[in-house]
Amino acid sequence: MASLTTLWYFCRRTMIKVVGIVAKYGEEKAEKIMRGTIPWLEGRGMEVLVEAEFGTAGGRVARKEEMAERADLIVVLGGDGTLLSIARLVERPEVPVVGVNLGDLGFITEIALDELEEVLTSTIAENYTIEKRMTLQVSITGKDGVRHLRILNDAVITKGARSKIIDLETYVGSDYLCTYRADGLIISTPTGSTAYSLAAGGPILHPAMSAIILCPICPHTLTTNRPIVIASDARIRSTLRSSGDTVILIPDGQEGILLNNGDRVEVRRHKSPVSLVRMPTRSYFDVLRNKLKWGER
Repeated sequence: MASLTTLWYFCRRTMIKVVGIVAKYGEEKAEKIMRGTIPWLEGRGMEVLVEAEFGTAGGRVARKEEMAERADLIVVLGGDGTLLSIARLVERPEVPVVGVNLGDLGFITEIALDELEEVLTSTIAENYTIEKRMTLQVSITGKDGVRHLRILNDAVITKGARSKIIDLETYVGSDYLCTYRADGLIISTPTGSTAYSLAAGGPILHPAMSAIILCPICPHTLTTNRPIVIASDARIRSTLRSSGDTVILIPDGQEGILLNNGDRVEVRRHKSPVSLVRMPTRSYFDVLRNKLKWGER
């Protein structure tokens, strides 16, 4: 039985026939790797999908949305931000996502370049280790209707550069929590606990946990609110109560959405997790020590 500490999932899925490759734009190293990886995959009978920016490297050009819908395996070459741009679109938990970091190890792109061939070989052989990461559904309700998004890391409600402190009336289920008076609010998954939430003073949660973090950004000093961790089955509702300010919701660090006074942001657990391929020889705590320089003087 898998350890409760790591919660590894050993999976055998359907045969991998279509591979989508997403890479960091403008990264020469990524294109060089693709020029070697695409023929390697095609030589093993795979159809390879790439974005238009890397079409000269081979494969067939496709948009991220098509990859998310068709690919049996997603390979990401870049950093955590590159992985977030595609992972939130993949709503099929049976699809493994291989995150390859082109620099130092990332928190969610933890596969090193020299491990790529080994990981791809075992994954194509349908023998791989994954860790399921919970995602959140974010619904934005305003005068123009309702918009739904899915996130793996966080949803950040933040004020514009010249805006004043904003008020966010926040409920957990039917219970009133508080009205945050702050520069904003970060609503994060355990995976996102090592991102913006950590920089804002939030706790680190093991990514296999089921929980949601609410972390205010620079709360007003007279009514200081602390980060709070709540159950993953809770529904969070935060309504903007500030007029005349520029307020934006940013999902997973992607393109922001303008919020108006009275707009409501609702967050709850999404039914589909993301399945990240992991190195069974490296624990999450190894990554933490490496990234956060724990134990170094």
